[in-house]
Amino acid sequence: MSFVVPELAAPVEAFSTALGIGLLIGMERERRPEASAGLRTFALVAMLGCLFALLGDKTGGPWLLVAGLLVISGSMIASNFSAQQEEQYRGFTSEAAIIVTYALGAAVWFGYSTLAVMLAITTTVLLYFKAELRQFSERTTPKDINSILQFAVLSLVILPILPSEDFGPYNAINPRQVWYMVVLISGLALAGYLALRIIGARHGAALLGIFGGLASSTATTMMFSRHARDHVHLVHMSAIVILIANVMVMIRLWLVAGVVAPGLATPIAIVFTCGIVPGVAMSLYGWRILSAAGELPMPEVKNPTELRTALSFGLLYAVVLLASAWLQDIAGSSGLYIVALVSGLTDADASVLSTLRMFNLEKVASGDAVIAVTLALMANLIFKISLVISIGGGKLARHALPGLLAIGSGMAVGLMLV
Repeated sequence: MSFVVPELAAPVEAFSTALGIGLLIGMERERRPEASAGLRTFALVAMLGCLFALLGDKTGGPWLLVAGLLVISGSMIASNFSAQQEEQYRGFTSEAAIIVTYALGAAVWFGYSTLAVMLAITTTVLLYFKAELRQFSERTTPKDINSILQFAVLSLVILPILPSEDFGPYNAINPRQVWYMVVLISGLALAGYLALRIIGARHGAALLGIFGGLASSTATTMMFSRHARDHVHLVHMSAIVILIANVMVMIRLWLVAGVVAPGLATPIAIVFTCGIVPGVAMSLYGWRILSAAGELPMPEVKNPTELRTALSFGLLYAVVLLASAWLQDIAGSSGLYIVALVSGLTDADASVLSTLRMFNLEKVASGDAVIAVTLALMANLIFKISLVISIGGGKLARHALPGLLAIGSGMAVGLMLV
C-alpha cells in the first residue's frame, strides 16, 4: 500500500535523488577542514536546484533557475571575499562543486537522473583523489602530455571522421577499421609506457599482458617484440607479456563463444583449456626468473605513442587484409578452413564470430565450427610467432617461442580430444 499521492510520486523521487546527490558530494567535502561548505550545504543546494527547476518549469521560463544560480554565486563570492579579508583564502574547489551540485539537482528534475548520478559520482571521485591527482600532475612530463595529446588526435579527431565503408579490391579495406588498428597500437604503447612508469617494469608485466590480451594480443605481441629488440634488459618481461596476452585471448574468445553460441562452449573450452594450461605454466616459470632479477631498469622511450610503429602496423594490416580477401576469393564458399586460416592471420575475433554465427544459422556443423575456430587461433598464433622472430629477434624468440609453441601444441591436442 503506497502512502504517496500518485501525482506526487515523480516529484518525491526527483527530490530524493537530488538529496542523495547532495549528500554524496557533501560527505566528501565534510571531511576536509579547508572546505567552505559541508554535508548540509551541498544537500540543500542540490534540492534548491531541483526546486528552482520545478518552479521554472511550471512558470514557463528559465529565469528562476538562473536567478537561483546568481544568488548562490553571489553568496560564494561574498564568502570568499570575507575569507580573503581574514587571510584565509581556501581556493575555489568547493565553490565549483556547489555550482555543479546545483546544476545536477536541476538536471534531475528535467529527467536526467541517471546522468546526474553518474556525474555526481565522477565529481566525488575528482574531489576525493585530490592528493593522487596532484602527484600524478607533478610527475607528468612534457613528453607525457605531448603523447596524450597525440593519442587524443588519433582517436578522437581522425578516427571519427574516417568513412566506415569497404573500398579497394574485393572491398577489403575499411579505412576506419585500419585506422582503428593504428589507434589500438598507439593506445597500447601509451598504456604500457604509463604502466611501466607507475607500477614498474617487473610488476606491470602481468597487467600489461592481461589488458593487452583483452584489447589485441596481436598488437601487444608486436609492441613488446619491438621493446625487446630496442631494450635487451626487457626481453624477459616482454616474453611474459606476450605469453599472458596470448592466454587471455583464448579466455576472452571462450567467453564470447559461451554468449554467442552456447552449444559450442564445451568443445571450445576443451580445446582452449589444453592451450591455456601450458601457457599459464610457461608464464609462471618466466615470472619466477623475472622476479629473481629484481626491479628492472626503465626503457628510454622517445615517443610513448609509437606513431611510426602504429602507422607501419596499420599498413601491414591493410596488406594482409587484401591478401586474405584474394585467398578467400580463390578458395570459394566451400573453403571454410582455408578462410579461417587466412582471416585468422590478422583478426581471429572476426573469423571466430563469423563461424559462430554460421553455426547458429545451422550452416556449419558443430565439429566443423570448432575446427574453424581452432584454425583461426592457430593462424593468428603463427602470425604472432613471425612477429616475435622478425621484430624481437633471436633473444626474444628463445624466451617466448617455447610458451607460444606450447599453447599451439596444446590446442592441437585439444582438437583431437573433441
